[in-house]
Amino acid sequence: MKTSMNHLTNKIYMLVINGIGFSIFFSFGLFTFHDLNNWVLAYALIGANLLLTHFRIQMPPEGNSMSMDSAVYLACLFYFDIPMTLTVLFYTSVIQFLYDRKTDWWAHLYNFSIYSIMIFCTYHVFQLTNGTIGNIDLNILYSYVLALTVYFIVNSLLIMLYFITYDRTNAVKIFQDITSGTIESYISTLILSIILVLLFQTETVFGLSLFVGLALILSFAFKQHFMLYQDVARKANIDQLTGLYNHGYTKELLDKLFKEAKENHKPLSIAFVDIDDFKKYNDENGHLKGDKLLEEFGKQIGNAAKDTAYSIGRFSGEEFVFILPDTSSQDASSFVDRLRKTVNDTYYDGVERLPYGCLSFSAGIAPLQSETVTPSELLSKAGQAMKYAKMQGKNNTHIYGTEIEEDRLSAPIDEMEQQLNILLAKDIYTYRHSKRVYKYAVEFSQVIGLKEQERKQLILGALIHDIGKVEVPREIINKKGKLDNYEWEIVKKHVTWGHDIVSKNKKFESLAPLVELHHERFDGKGYPYGLSGEAIPRLARILCVIDSFDAMTTERPYQRTKTFPEAIHELQKCAGTQFDPDIVDSFIRYIHRNYLSTLEPNTL
Repeated sequence: MKTSMNHLTNKIYMLVINGIGFSIFFSFGLFTFHDLNNWVLAYALIGANLLLTHFRIQMPPEGNSMSMDSAVYLACLFYFDIPMTLTVLFYTSVIQFLYDRKTDWWAHLYNFSIYSIMIFCTYHVFQLTNGTIGNIDLNILYSYVLALTVYFIVNSLLIMLYFITYDRTNAVKIFQDITSGTIESYISTLILSIILVLLFQTETVFGLSLFVGLALILSFAFKQHFMLYQDVARKANIDQLTGLYNHGYTKELLDKLFKEAKENHKPLSIAFVDIDDFKKYNDENGHLKGDKLLEEFGKQIGNAAKDTAYSIGRFSGEEFVFILPDTSSQDASSFVDRLRKTVNDTYYDGVERLPYGCLSFSAGIAPLQSETVTPSELLSKAGQAMKYAKMQGKNNTHIYGTEIEEDRLSAPIDEMEQQLNILLAKDIYTYRHSKRVYKYAVEFSQVIGLKEQERKQLILGALIHDIGKVEVPREIINKKGKLDNYEWEIVKKHVTWGHDIVSKNKKFESLAPLVELHHERFDGKGYPYGLSGEAIPRLARILCVIDSFDAMTTERPYQRTKTFPEAIHELQKCAGTQFDPDIVDSFIRYIHRNYLSTLEPNTL
């Protein structure tokens, strides 16, 4: 409602300004001249203005430029009076409207109107302070200074009011932006307008041509200077190996965007990305290949952000920082996760020796929150989230603040982790799968109505449910093709081997049924015993659903996995045969509430 009111006020303001501007022109301007000399002069002034507007003088930093058209309007006003000045303005504006169709028509109208008002106010102040039209009179130099001061005050005021009526929340910032650099522009325009009047006194058309020629030479010279500045600035801000922003500029950019997001109450997220096992890659392939990999990786992630407002910098070594303005943590996570999978699926020379058999990275996401005070704090949180992602088995993304509560289970979990780490060296996929199943179990156990002891059993059982795979030969467990009958029978024994491993520890023998029976099916066609229905312990039936869901949605390089909706459809299809239908219903509701409501459509 407030935004609509602001827009209405803005439209009314523009209507009033346009009304005043056109009234001034119709009162003081001319559509035609009876004297041919005046037409020649008008054509020359219009042409000069069009050239000066097109060939603006570019100055660093990027986006900063100056046009000398105001000097022409003021010189015309001081030497030829207001009718000629408004007529030149009118025909210049008409030609610009026909030529520059990219600019909205209302912007052309507004621009013409504010120039008309500026010229009108400047003219009357010049008259009131004893200024005389024609040759320069140095005895009344103050009249020129005062007139030009009014010209700039009116210009700044009209533009500032336009933005304030559009967005009243940033009035101070708007004023600072508009008035910054005004003094330099004020002085240069004053000097140029007086120089042009002096040239008019000598030879009008020739003097104007000389002025425009000099301005064009300056424009081209400044353009070359600006291009050189851009090249030097680019080299100073760019990491030469990856082509991304370097450490210093990344921090500078983060400081700027952090401040803007804080002031405007807009979302901002940071992603801290670290390439997994990069030291191992360097040790295996040498540092030259390591540099080549960083170069190609930098190009790939840079291209991913090309058509977005996101910025990426190389922070150090194999660490990278993504700055994602106007982006929530969930959207940032979705973007980084899609990029991570793309990187997994892209072949880099020598990555087959890495644990995943592909290039991977771990990423931590940190959103800007009201309590976040400094950019360094935000960056630190993203770094902590990245380390947590590493602890979960690498090649994944984690959002800061969503760590699983483990306080009451910390001691037994630490002991379980020691067992699970045996899997890490042999089968990183099973290790990561176990960590994800554990995470699902922690969350799902809170909503399915388990007693505290049952919840503890499910969580610990989920973490270690595949521990028996340490006994499966490496060539079978890491085989990329389809298993033959003999190999499949070996794999199926992991539940029995896991049962034996867990049973040896008195503290965890209560977990043995979950480890042994999580592959039993509700219809009795599972293994190892072919139990069915409620003969299968409820916790094992729950674990069966969680385990299968993660297996369906687990990412492997160069292979397509099921999306969450596809996996849910599979659970529904197999409810009553492979899975307990009641547990399936509860699990689907949990997935919808915790995951599908926040993921982007193209990530599902």
